[in-house]
Amino acid sequence: MKAGPRPIDRRALTARHNITWDEPSGQVPLGNGEFCFNADGTGLQTIGGNILSHWGWHNFPLPAGYRMEDIPFTGTFEQGRLTGEQVWPAEHQPLAKWMYQNPHRLNLGRLRLTWVKGRKNILASEIKNLSRTHDLWTGLHRSWFKLRGQIVEVQTCVHPEHDLVAVRVESPLLEMDELSVTLDFSCPQLECGAAWMGDFGQEKGHRTEIGRRQKNAVNLVRLVDETRYCVRLSWSDGGNLEEVDRGFSLRSGGAAWLDVQCAFGRKILPKVLPGFMATVQACAEHWQGFWTSGGVIDLAGSTDPRAPELERRIVLSQYLLAAQSAGSLPPSEAGLMDIDPWSGQFHMEMVWWHMAHYALWSRLELADRAVHGFYERARPRAEALARQLGYKGMMWPKMTGPEGRNSVWKGNNVLLWKQPHPIHFAELEYRLQPTRSTLEKWKDLVFGTATFMASYPRRDVSTGHYSLSPVMPVSEQGTTENTVFELAYWRFGLRTAQVWRERLGLTRVPKWDTVGARLAPLPVRKDVYLRAAAWPDTYTRLNWEHPDPACVVGMLPPGEGVDVEVARRTLWKVHDTWKWSSVWGWDFPWVAMAAARLGEPQLAVDMLLKKAGTKNRYDARGVCIGGPCPYLPGNGGLLYAVAMMAAGWDGAPARHAPGFPDNGLWNVRWEGLKPAL
Repeated sequence: MKAGPRPIDRRALTARHNITWDEPSGQVPLGNGEFCFNADGTGLQTIGGNILSHWGWHNFPLPAGYRMEDIPFTGTFEQGRLTGEQVWPAEHQPLAKWMYQNPHRLNLGRLRLTWVKGRKNILASEIKNLSRTHDLWTGLHRSWFKLRGQIVEVQTCVHPEHDLVAVRVESPLLEMDELSVTLDFSCPQLECGAAWMGDFGQEKGHRTEIGRRQKNAVNLVRLVDETRYCVRLSWSDGGNLEEVDRGFSLRSGGAAWLDVQCAFGRKILPKVLPGFMATVQACAEHWQGFWTSGGVIDLAGSTDPRAPELERRIVLSQYLLAAQSAGSLPPSEAGLMDIDPWSGQFHMEMVWWHMAHYALWSRLELADRAVHGFYERARPRAEALARQLGYKGMMWPKMTGPEGRNSVWKGNNVLLWKQPHPIHFAELEYRLQPTRSTLEKWKDLVFGTATFMASYPRRDVSTGHYSLSPVMPVSEQGTTENTVFELAYWRFGLRTAQVWRERLGLTRVPKWDTVGARLAPLPVRKDVYLRAAAWPDTYTRLNWEHPDPACVVGMLPPGEGVDVEVARRTLWKVHDTWKWSSVWGWDFPWVAMAAARLGEPQLAVDMLLKKAGTKNRYDARGVCIGGPCPYLPGNGGLLYAVAMMAAGWDGAPARHAPGFPDNGLWNVRWEGLKPAL
């Protein structure tokens, strides 16, 4: 399928959506996928903003009387097959609280403008006539504003290969020795939504050791409890470094401009790192390479009045995820912008929503370390958890940090829809690269996951069915059995795993076939699907949170046991009865996927752009805020949905952009996208 005779002008497309946000406290994430500097209106972190990375984690000291070896390797003390939600031993409640909060993401520092005299902070009210732009094509953030009647210009960018932020500040205030650039550090504190993560006034619990010092650079070692990381601060000729309370202040030495580079790492950093201009060039080359490769969607020429906003969300979502969610670990819900209510740990059921879009946008390499790499890292604990609970194969954690250990929450082990994800990711990669190498790369994860999936259901002797029990559904509204989406996903996973065995020339596993064929039927009442067989009040009492009955197709292709007409009726029932102000940001693209597959393209677009309070709003940066924090699963889900709607899916109608309405209002041009399964 071709997008059209004219190639898309990708530079013009991105330029239409450069970020302009003339709000002093508004933070734009500047990142390389692994490391992120969140710049406020000043281009630094004068009013707010954090420096976060996928490698920067911290643990608070253990509760009194506990040692590290007291922490369960799998994250739970439970033994034997599950009968319900997790019950944590009362005598270990202090440990449960600690495990929920640890490890947590660590704010690596704060780089901001300060007044020289009195070392005073600059207030938001002092910043006048602010104008700033983040150029998506070059990755360069520019701010212009006035302080005390004087112009200040700041340029900021992040290096694509080093975890380094480079800044150029120009102002008569530097020449007048009234303005400085200050680097300081905080003690960790878990406060979601604060201007800066951590307590910058606390001295205990952290310290900075000064290492090698040169004319224009200094090496620092940060010690935060047991966490250790390195910082290298460098500056342009003539600049003067002064040690201040818990930090370091740079003045220009009488010049009207000052370059500052600040690099971070787990180990000692190189003696020579790129300067400002070298970083600007590398950043521009990186982002131009990103925008000129992979997929693209252009909606220019559409007459539906919502098209410009949808295009803005598409472009900015690509940027935001490449800047924050293309590193060594899966991202948290808030990416690398903030600490979220879950301590910045990541949720394995949400990894699909953060990362699956990369496959359809021909950028799967950006997800490889965080997806395949992390599943391999977590595999020993997943195998141990399955054994401990009386199952076989690999049972994946729900909420975890880089070590892959389950956190503590009642539903961690019974929230099952995280389990088939590795099989789904493997199949997405095989569609892009159908080689023996891909099969070998994923086969152990696919087979280990399927082995668990076949061992978990229990056989009901009265019906002969295998029941998913106990199970907490996607909506997390309690624990029951035979929930609708999990049954559909289980069949998909077991069926796909058998296909992988056949591709490798292996025999099918009889148990996988038996369980897949005899799983309980999807629960139906009055010709629509229910959340669960035991919940007939799905559309009256339980019609809030995630609308999983509508999504037995969508991210999933229709499979065995799914009646397409029942699915279509369910889609409209959900549309008509659901409390949309209660759902989350990724639910809207989830339902849009279902609508597209079920031949309702107008509804697909309507759901992507549905007004539902704050739940489906995308702010000036393009960040979905449909959760309790900046909420990147909404951005990732949007990208998967629109790619599928433009490029199609297995069995899609044979027309251009089959998921968009064919009503003359949408001019959808695309390049480089791949169809969904």
